[in-house]
Amino acid sequence: MAEIKFEITKKLGIISESSKGWTKELNMVSWNDKEPKFDIREWSPDYTRMGKGVTFSQEEFLKLKEIISTIDI
Repeated sequence: MAEIKFEITKKLGIISESSKGWTKELNMVSWNDKEPKFDIREWSPDYTRMGKGVTFSQEEFLKLKEIISTIDI
């Protein structure tokens, strides 16, 4: 299996932290030297391991932001 190359280009915020130190974060991440995308996933404390996550282009993230703003919590 090919190795996945990634670079966190900007840390935007921590959403939560588990008792084992893993953090769910919103970051800008470049995957395999491509344009950075908004990325939400869990990271190990040393950032060597990650959980499954979801990435968004800028257009997708703006649409998500619009949808979230309409939700009455």
